[in-house]
Amino acid sequence: MPQLLELFASTWWAAGRTEAEARAIIAGSDVVVTVRERRSARLAGFARVLTDRTYLALVLDVIVAPGVRGAGVGAMVIDAVLAHPWVADARSCELVCRPDLIGFYRRWGFTDRVGQSRLMRRTADPALGG
Repeated sequence: MPQLLELFASTWWAAGRTEAEARAIIAGSDVVVTVRERRSARLAGFARVLTDRTYLALVLDVIVAPGVRGAGVGAMVIDAVLAHPWVADARSCELVCRPDLIGFYRRWGFTDRVGQSRLMRRTADPALGG
């Protein structure tokens, strides 16, 4: 769990998560993917998915450790997420990302053209309210 908390701390949206929250997040997720560095066995990548296994899979918390960004870890994470049958069988797979990552996700067919949809949020988290 400490390594996952380190990954969370490397992001703007998850930096304040506690161990109890991390455990709850994992328990409440339908799919959890991790990538570890081969030599050190340190956690290098993480993602989780909420899905109904039919219509929608929502990919959340895609995080790559700062020291290995640009080395293909993110691609390994997304490949594993999309290969999972509970995600692969869903009609739509969605995620939210920063604008500078749109090109990265396009490699797997994600688009920022979502018809008439618009992201809406109700949150008590000040990091997400801006």
